[in-house]
Amino acid sequence: MDRMKIIKRRLSMSLRSARPVDDSLSELAEQMALDETPGARENGETYSCRPPGNRIGIVHENVKMGSDGESDQASGTSSDEVQSPVRVRMRNNHHRRISNEDINKRLSLPADIRLPEGYLEKFAMNSPPFDKPMSRRLRRASLSEIGFGKLETYIKLDKLGEGTYATVFKGRSKLTDNLVALKEIRLEHEEGAPCTAIREVSLLKDLKHANIVTLHDIIHTDKCLTLVFEYLEKDLKQYMDDCGNIMSVNNVKIFLYQLLRGLAYCHRRKVLHRDLKPQNLLISEKGELKLADFGLARAKSVPTKTYSNEVVTLWYRPPDVLLGSTEYSTPIDMWGVGCIFYEMITGRPLFPGSTVEDELHLIFRVLGTPTEKTWPGMPTSEEFKTYNFPLYRAEPLVNHAPRIDSDGHDLLSKLLQFDAKKRVSAEDALKHSYFRSLGEQVQTLPDTASIFSVKGIQLQKDPGKRSSVHPESSKSSHDQKE
Repeated sequence: MDRMKIIKRRLSMSLRSARPVDDSLSELAEQMALDETPGARENGETYSCRPPGNRIGIVHENVKMGSDGESDQASGTSSDEVQSPVRVRMRNNHHRRISNEDINKRLSLPADIRLPEGYLEKFAMNSPPFDKPMSRRLRRASLSEIGFGKLETYIKLDKLGEGTYATVFKGRSKLTDNLVALKEIRLEHEEGAPCTAIREVSLLKDLKHANIVTLHDIIHTDKCLTLVFEYLEKDLKQYMDDCGNIMSVNNVKIFLYQLLRGLAYCHRRKVLHRDLKPQNLLISEKGELKLADFGLARAKSVPTKTYSNEVVTLWYRPPDVLLGSTEYSTPIDMWGVGCIFYEMITGRPLFPGSTVEDELHLIFRVLGTPTEKTWPGMPTSEEFKTYNFPLYRAEPLVNHAPRIDSDGHDLLSKLLQFDAKKRVSAEDALKHSYFRSLGEQVQTLPDTASIFSVKGIQLQKDPGKRSSVHPESSKSSHDQKE
């Protein structure tokens, strides 16, 4: 919390100074990385924004955040490696013909990218031999020449949503002709937005998974930071609305597995999402579910976006946090998974409270008022006693969700535990017998492979589905919107 205040203060000072905002954002992003891990690693290299000999706390003034979200510096970078590919002499003596595929692999580009005319020759002149690592700065220059990090690379289409700090547009990339979501974050605010933007960038550039939204590009100007995401048709809330809130139990299982898969990947990397709700789970035409909106991930005391959003988020907040706990870890997300599971299977939210007290009442009416047996230590706590809750008896969850089978009921019960330490982890939930019908192959999928690459796994028609058409004009999928 103190670190976030320091970061906001630094940003406030930099916004009032003559220095470009992109320099300031870059330095803050790098400093946050330093604060959290002594040395981040990429391709086996250790890098830091603090050059040898500088005293602690001084950030290198030339560091800039590029379109890949990395600092310009890299250890062992020679001067001729950091020039533009257009101006660099031929260095690769054992010359070989370089193909589009080579460049795509070298720069981690999508297969369908359109490279500028003559770029193959320029890249061949500049790139070091393929058995040697490419410097971070040379990679940056190469990406810039292709068109990354530039507003003119993207055509802005419809507005999808607007929040306090950000506006999201549907757009099209001139590089691939694919649709993208352009999240424009205004930088004139001193509270909240820049910190959430830096956090989202620093997290998403390191999270590469089939069930996490892909951050394609970063563009920053003096007044705006634009995050370019893959575009998905809708979010889970819209999906449920489109099928009249009556989903196929097969589809519920496939969506829940994908949610747990993305979350397990985050949790292995000590990343908490902290804002799980149907509006933050994006759904592709194929049925791929992806976690989005990492603006609150790992960030505490970030201002809420709007009152209505605060109420909605309340529905998925665990009772320990509702009762004032700030010492939480990965189980904070697992309660939300249970609420979303119930909502998919029944078509209605489990605990739609309007205030913190109302939310707790709804939880205890279904799960029973906590006792020393069900939640050791809580019934005697001052925070709990101030509410003076009636003594509710627990009701079997199956009474509220008749379509759920016994395995699903068991998993739901393990997710909705009062005591955070007793909640099942995402990793263990993936191995639950509820998912046995998906087969063993889903357990060994590579991180970037879709669940639909497994033979036999496919969505079924939802019983309440009105139409198979995806409405182009529906309100944004991207609760990347704020």
